[in-house]
Amino acid sequence: MKKAVKISDATLRDGQQSLIATRMRIEDMLPIIGKMDEVGFESLEVWGGATFDSCLRYLKEDPWDRLRKIRSAVKNTKLQMLLRGQNILGYRNYADDVVESFVRKSIENGIDKMRIFDALNDTRNLVTAVNATKKENVHAQLCIAYTLSDVHTLEYFVNLAKELENIGADSICIKDMAGLLLPMPAYELVKALKENVSVPIELHSHYTSGVASMTYLKAIEAGVDIIDTDMSPFSMGTAQPSTEVMVAVLKGTDYETGYDDVLLNEISEYFRPLREKAIEKGLLSTKVLAVDIATLLYQVPGGMLSNLVSQLKAQKAEDKYEDVLREIPRVRADLGYPPLVTPSSQIVGTQAVLNVIMGERYKLIPKETKELVRGMYGRTPVPISNDICRKIIGNEEPKTCRPADLLEPELEKAAKEMSEYRKQDEDVLTYTLFPQIAMEFFKFRQAQEYGIDPALADSNSKVYPV
Repeated sequence: MKKAVKISDATLRDGQQSLIATRMRIEDMLPIIGKMDEVGFESLEVWGGATFDSCLRYLKEDPWDRLRKIRSAVKNTKLQMLLRGQNILGYRNYADDVVESFVRKSIENGIDKMRIFDALNDTRNLVTAVNATKKENVHAQLCIAYTLSDVHTLEYFVNLAKELENIGADSICIKDMAGLLLPMPAYELVKALKENVSVPIELHSHYTSGVASMTYLKAIEAGVDIIDTDMSPFSMGTAQPSTEVMVAVLKGTDYETGYDDVLLNEISEYFRPLREKAIEKGLLSTKVLAVDIATLLYQVPGGMLSNLVSQLKAQKAEDKYEDVLREIPRVRADLGYPPLVTPSSQIVGTQAVLNVIMGERYKLIPKETKELVRGMYGRTPVPISNDICRKIIGNEEPKTCRPADLLEPELEKAAKEMSEYRKQDEDVLTYTLFPQIAMEFFKFRQAQEYGIDPALADSNSKVYPV
């Protein structure tokens, strides 16, 4: 039976995030995005993840303005974003009023498909974002954060998928952020999901371990509805498989996409010089392009590996790299086998580095590790042992409720704190998520409006020298 496979192209979000640290500017996107709109993609992933932070921190772009410009240029294709559930786009849980407002404003500014995940697969951390999305009559895609452990069995993932469907998923994405899903397990997982839930299944994987294209093929044979890819200049390595390659592979089969090869080549040719420019600027390292089989050994995502190297360099302890890789699975087991995805990957990785450098496990414990053990990120896949709890938080009792139930509303207070810089309602949300970075951006934006070189602006004042 013929079943055309749909493709979501993630070049403008995950492709560039994975390979060039999310440094692609809106001026690089707009000349080609109209052509991408003509292909017939299921969706274009263009926002969310690290793009919001990067726009403000490194590119001095308003992420909301970026979204509006993309929406104006894309007439036919759904625009998709990645949302970290109750973490939104930050690294902690935010109050429900922030989540609800952020979802509403994202949709108002152009998002058609909300991909929502939780780092611990704790569905309680998804409910507010799901309900806010459904309230706006927009597609809510919920994720299975895929990982490997004795706990993460086929039965575990099927039960999770059923729970995701029950809380309102319009589709389910298998989010394989570290490239751990091998071809045969992918076939079994997709087949089991198709037999147990009624919503479409999408597969998102990274090429880090070198198997993602093969994994996609087996998933397609098992009935997956959509796969995620990137245009070839920003594909492979720690990014997704190539869009053009998957289209070519499926051509002439029962799964043929029907996309125009000539149009895809034209789009690819546009991105090629941008890739070369990224290489010249040192943004694209050969390290992120190589197959890294350590991903399968240690289950560490590519982005996490590069972060570990940076941490060890800062401590002049690069010789401890292998020791840290061996320590990561031990820390992960101690902390209840969380999937290694933002923010849990940073928590586990940093704790592993400290354990090795200090020469004693848990001698130095960051606030984030304590918060994870306290239950402030949610419910871990496996309960954390009493011994580890005592070692990390003493006699304190971990929280068992939904973490956001402990948070007071945040927006009103944030609005008062940044009121003199407010130019749009969205600025309050920007400030709430990233207070320090947002203020730097607001002052930069104001300096531009006054016609002043932002480098000359007084960083501690609203008043600029003239």
